[in-house]
Amino acid sequence: MYTWIWRHLPGPLAVKLVQTLLLLLAVTALLLFVIFPWIEPHLPINQVTVPNHK
Repeated sequence: MYTWIWRHLPGPLAVKLVQTLLLLLAVTALLLFVIFPWIEPHLPINQVTVPNHK
């Protein structure tokens, strides 16, 4: 997959590196601000209870 993306990016090496960095930042932002907040209510990690052992 990464090879396919690299081959299809236009330009010389420096331009490809900048485009790769921008793609990485865009995917990270999409995950952090859209995907993870959307899926977070459906995850069971919010249902944590600590028993009271006195």
